[in-house]
Amino acid sequence: MRVLVLGGNGFIGSHLVDELLRRGDRVRVFDRFDNNKNAKKNNIDCRLGDFSDTSALAEALHDIDVVYHLISTTVPSTSNLDPVADIQGNLIATVQLLQQMVCLNVKRIVFLSSGGTVYGNPSLVPVPETHPLNPICSYGIVKVAIEKYLNMFAELHGIKPLILRASNPYGPRQGHIGVQGVIPTFLKRLVDGDSFHIWGDGSIVRDYIFIHDLVKLCLLAGDSGAVGAFNAGSGLGYSLLNIISAITEVSGRIPQVEYFTERKFDVKRVVLDMKKARDVFGWTPETSIEDGILSHWEWLLSVSEQ
Repeated sequence: MRVLVLGGNGFIGSHLVDELLRRGDRVRVFDRFDNNKNAKKNNIDCRLGDFSDTSALAEALHDIDVVYHLISTTVPSTSNLDPVADIQGNLIATVQLLQQMVCLNVKRIVFLSSGGTVYGNPSLVPVPETHPLNPICSYGIVKVAIEKYLNMFAELHGIKPLILRASNPYGPRQGHIGVQGVIPTFLKRLVDGDSFHIWGDGSIVRDYIFIHDLVKLCLLAGDSGAVGAFNAGSGLGYSLLNIISAITEVSGRIPQVEYFTERKFDVKRVVLDMKKARDVFGWTPETSIEDGILSHWEWLLSVSEQ
């Protein structure tokens, strides 16, 4: 199969590319950032360019069977600072991508949406895919808008979209810049001897999914003929205090924690209902939160020593 991974040099994309190569697919990556060493080693067709560059995207789409759209130019905690940039960088660029797909007769796309933001503060937990979409940050609003455009292009142009509403992916290779990803950020701060920062009292609950479990679901989704939206999480909820406790147990280190005023855009509690993915794909997550944190911790220690 000929696969285009948009954002293939990033955290999720690099793991997905590894698995696609392992099973023998022909892989093309489109990304702003270079990973030349990995591309040469694995014979990856790597195209560098900005997501808004329609000409570069058109070239990357040529002779492709499946597109994995993993690109996001914003994160939830910063998207509200410049909603216009969020719309331009993500929504408009994705609509342009869909137009190019129609022109080149590329039908299949798997889009990574956000199970942590599109539902807003849910009225039902665990949250099924049928729950109303009421995001309270620009990041979530743009994700919902992209989902709607995917459905529109499906109706009008025969595009076959599958939407994965991922919870909070984590694992080796994940960045730790402090604006997205509680687990990698906490672990990096622990290595550096810095304190953990918590907005609120630590009771916010999230669903976390280990990267290998998410990639397995991505592959099943891309291979299938299914369309529509599917949650992609563990189906289990952990508060920030739970995460700190698990990190303490795994690392053997006791972190210092600083508390700050809660942020209005933080959803209080999100745990995803995973029944639909289980029924359609026969998929269930296999990695416990403790094992996942241990895997990330061991990887982080190894790269910190280099």
